[in-house]
Amino acid sequence: MELVELTSLREAIVGLPGVNGLSLEQRKRLTVAVELMSNPSIIFMDEPTSGLGSRAAAIVMRALFLMARGGQEIYVGPLGQHSCHLIKYFEGIEGVSKIKDGYNPAAWVLEVTTSAQAALGINFNDVYRNSELYRRNKALIKELSAPFPGSKDLYFPTKYSQPFFNQFKACLWKQHRSYWRNASYTAYRLPFAAFVALLYGSMFWDLGSKRRRQQDIFNAMGAMYISVIFMGVNNTFSVMPVIAVEQTVFYRERAAGMFSAMAYALAQAVIELPYLLAQTVLSGVTTIFAMIGFEWEAAKFFWYMFIMYFNLLGYTYYGMMLIALTRNQQVAYIVSTAINGIWSLFAGFMIPRPQF
Repeated sequence: MELVELTSLREAIVGLPGVNGLSLEQRKRLTVAVELMSNPSIIFMDEPTSGLGSRAAAIVMRALFLMARGGQEIYVGPLGQHSCHLIKYFEGIEGVSKIKDGYNPAAWVLEVTTSAQAALGINFNDVYRNSELYRRNKALIKELSAPFPGSKDLYFPTKYSQPFFNQFKACLWKQHRSYWRNASYTAYRLPFAAFVALLYGSMFWDLGSKRRRQQDIFNAMGAMYISVIFMGVNNTFSVMPVIAVEQTVFYRERAAGMFSAMAYALAQAVIELPYLLAQTVLSGVTTIFAMIGFEWEAAKFFWYMFIMYFNLLGYTYYGMMLIALTRNQQVAYIVSTAINGIWSLFAGFMIPRPQF
């Protein structure tokens, strides 16, 4: 965080590009930092400073080797105070113009390497490979590459640096922070559940206490059916954008070897449990069950709560599954609409069970 100067933003939300959260240059610096976290033996970068301002480009240069297009090294060495070593090296190349006073060294190096290579035909990779700096670097690499007497090759008994439970705890903590700060998703569900519960409770007021006719039973069953199905389908569609955004982060972090897919998926499933429980209690128990007028018996109360809670769990996990399978939010919406229609049709209310 200190290397890419993101310490002041360590509690910030990454957000969506062009919508909220970090700016373009902050996102690029964060991406570089995430990739360096896994300590890769080699890293390929295509124009790492493109789209950055002069200050952000200087920060990235300080963290990485300066590379030309195609991955060829043109300078590997210390920058020095105010990039004095870097400036001295490039000013010593014939045909390269001197840097102006107060000019940003990062922007200057990018400009002179591009213009000089095109106009003067200078190959900075060849210049670097014929330099004394290159020979010193190679000698240092050779010296450091030789193993100490009695040393052994590196061996990692497991694929990941931490055991599964530690991975799960880290992913669960990350999901907790992400959900807690995602007010557009988590805070939206509870007021929406309360509003829907009050709406259905007022529409089906005291239907549960009327049981003299067969139609009264059907009315009470319809009230339970529509309230549970409607909130379940809403959960399916509301969780999809969240998982689609999280999925992008997951692919990058998994490729960096930070955790296994099972630990991440389990944490993503567990973090939904308390939020869905609060949604069930707020909507199903305190409003719908009471306003519709069902009998206040412990067995019936907990059966209703059990069915509604696991119904919301099923619909929410179903939305997560569709995003994971389709990897496309639009396709997931289409598939979900079709399958939800089939579920609603054959749930046992629209088409009742045959009586023999």
